[in-house]
Amino acid sequence: MPQIYSAFASEVKVNQETIEGLQAIEYVSLRNVQDVGAIGTDERVGVYFGRKVVTGKLRVASANKTLDDLHQNETEFSISATLKHRDTIRKVTFDACYVEDRSFSMAAQGHGETVYSFSATRVREE
Repeated sequence: MPQIYSAFASEVKVNQETIEGLQAIEYVSLRNVQDVGAIGTDERVGVYFGRKVVTGKLRVASANKTLDDLHQNETEFSISATLKHRDTIRKVTFDACYVEDRSFSMAAQGHGETVYSFSATRVREE
C-alpha cells in the first residue's frame, strides 16, 4: 500500500529553521547515463553511470527572509524534510545547497508566492 504523506503533518527546515508559509517542495535527482555499444550490434551491451545532479524548488507564500539572504549572499545551506503519514516518517536531506534563482508571482485576488530554485550536492533518503 502506498504511503501518502500529509503536507499538514510534514515540515521542511533550512539550516534547522522551519520554513514558515511553505506551500510545496519538489526535487529531481538526475543521473547522467550513457549506453555502451559494441561493434556489430545495434543493442547496448552495458551502461555507464556518470555524475548525479540534484535540483529542487521551494514554494513559499509571499517570501522568506532566510532564503532571500542565502540567495543574496550565495551561502551554502542544508535542507531537511520530514514527511509524515500517521506513524510513518520519511526523512529527506539535501546537502551543500545553493539558491540558484528565485521568482515572485502574485495573481488577482491571491497572495504572493516566491519560488526558490536550488541545487544540492546530494540527496539522502531515510
